[in-house]
Amino acid sequence: MADRMLQFTTMPQHQPDKRDTAARVADFDEIYRDFAVPLAEAQSSRCSQCGVPFCSIHCPLNNNIPDWLKLTAEGRLDEAYEVSAATNNFPEICGRICPQDRLCEGNCVIERGFESVTIGAVERFITDHAFTQGWVKPVAPRQELSQSIGVVGAGPGGLAAAEELRRRGYQVHVYDRHDRVGGLMMYGIPGFKLEKDIVLRRWRLLEQGGIVFHLNTEVGTDVTFAELRARHDAVLLATGVYQARDIGGPGSGLPGIVASLDFLIASNRKGLGDEVPGFDSGLLDAAGKHVVVIGGGDTAMDCVRTSIRQGAASVSCLYRRDRANMPGSFREVTNAEEEGVRFVWLSAPEAFLGDNHVNAVRAVHMRLGLPDASGRQSVEVVDGSHFNLQADLVIKALGFDPEPLPQLWGQEALAVTRWGTLKVNHTSFETSLPGVFAAGDIVRGASLVVWAIRDGRDAAARIHAYLQPSARTSAMLAAAE
Repeated sequence: MADRMLQFTTMPQHQPDKRDTAARVADFDEIYRDFAVPLAEAQSSRCSQCGVPFCSIHCPLNNNIPDWLKLTAEGRLDEAYEVSAATNNFPEICGRICPQDRLCEGNCVIERGFESVTIGAVERFITDHAFTQGWVKPVAPRQELSQSIGVVGAGPGGLAAAEELRRRGYQVHVYDRHDRVGGLMMYGIPGFKLEKDIVLRRWRLLEQGGIVFHLNTEVGTDVTFAELRARHDAVLLATGVYQARDIGGPGSGLPGIVASLDFLIASNRKGLGDEVPGFDSGLLDAAGKHVVVIGGGDTAMDCVRTSIRQGAASVSCLYRRDRANMPGSFREVTNAEEEGVRFVWLSAPEAFLGDNHVNAVRAVHMRLGLPDASGRQSVEVVDGSHFNLQADLVIKALGFDPEPLPQLWGQEALAVTRWGTLKVNHTSFETSLPGVFAAGDIVRGASLVVWAIRDGRDAAARIHAYLQPSARTSAMLAAAE
């Protein structure tokens, strides 16, 4: 079968087709069409099967990408699914929302001009196809253990850990403040990147596997943290980070200036058929408005593209660096430009204008200077370059910080870092409280879904070692590797 691979020299890269721009901005459906089986097999055959697979090395989950590409190229799709699922709890989700251009595909050894393998599209295809064929089954532990584990947070990190712990036979209970499972996958990421049926499908599968969900349950209000510790033999905190970073300056308190997550949650909830007072009142609805989004990450891209679909009169993205230095996915920037978003590069807000409501953003042009301590080019104000951008709605997409969990939960002994994230032993994932572990964004800060999955899987292994002394040696050896 070796002749089926290395086809990149004769076969061009082909990403899944996009829906027509005019059609896709009229709804919140995913913009990429599905790969057909022959096309998935053909694109997989472009893999060079290199000796050092940089795609796997640069994947946070170290997915065995060349292996499942080869199996797909050979038509062995059931085996391809098994290999993909062995390292990733939600490959069909990562295939949709991971910034492959910065991770696996961005580090493909196929040189420019031939273009990388379409790894993300094939990853999505494999598990979607597996679902249609009935190959995806609920987790089935070989033995039931009496020990109980409480997981706080039903986002990607918490769900990955819950599944891995249930696989080992533990009685797993997941607590979440929302009424649906998924965290930001459900309420933060728009449907045009990740349709909600995909997340709901996983939720059903996890429940069928025996994981118990306690939704609409706020730790510290509906159940105390002390009660959780008393109920369970171990507790994993995977709450994520939801506290929006703010921006100051004159007029920053004017009505019409909102946080990105408030805007995205309202839009997603509306799409799910919920009553959303902030949306229905017009506060969080971009329809007919001139929208300015401040920020350059993937959350900012979600906001500008959501605004377009809500029928905004205009959408501008204000970012203080240039396109090459943007932290968000280049693919997302291209999609946004196709859909009518205007990017105002090298610009930063200085003030917000208006009497009883924002009506403009006062901004200033920037220029790139020498690299700073982080290695990124510093930014400097261009004197006398002020300008105004019309704005009826300003969305702040400046990142997220953790909520002060020790104060909210009355657990002053729960140690945090100077950034407010939970302090853990990075070998054991254990916090300063015995038997309490933490993983995902609440430890590493706002990051990618794929990193949360990795942390959840690793934390599950350490909790298993904590509860089963016989497993500690193997866990220590795994950590040493």
